[in-house]
Amino acid sequence: MKTAGNILSALFDEGFVKKANGYSKLFNSWADITAKNGIAAAADHSRIKDLDRGILLIEMDHPGWKQILQTKQSKLLNDFRYRFPQMDITGIALMLAKDEPGSKQTEEETKRDIIPKEQTATASLQEREEKEQQQKSEPLVKGYDAIKDDDFKEKLKNLGQTIADREKG
Repeated sequence: MKTAGNILSALFDEGFVKKANGYSKLFNSWADITAKNGIAAAADHSRIKDLDRGILLIEMDHPGWKQILQTKQSKLLNDFRYRFPQMDITGIALMLAKDEPGSKQTEEETKRDIIPKEQTATASLQEREEKEQQQKSEPLVKGYDAIKDDDFKEKLKNLGQTIADREKG
């Protein structure tokens, strides 16, 4: 007759136990990794909810904590990748806890919060600079339609173009 320990040992081989220990360490590392990134208080208001297809799902109790975590999202991702290379973590998704009132996050918002493995800091910096440049030029174009004096409108356009040229150069 086999004991319960023998049956459990047969069901859970050594590989399974190692994998389970890895997941346990991953979930327990949240407080340490947030502290390392200067946001230790976030660990009291957030947690690792799941690891699904390489995406680490982090759940928090307030939108303010989500914003704070977003500022450190790429650093957190790098730390998790370094500490748990065998987990193949490719991104982090941040979401508000569903049990909190007013914290409904759509699937599209969750997808938008994922940082893919291929994204680099340089690419995001370039995107940000392009958006800023576009925003700077948009008000100039929209504002001209409201001006009735054609001579004044032309001078403003020239001034705007001169400023834009100086900013580029």
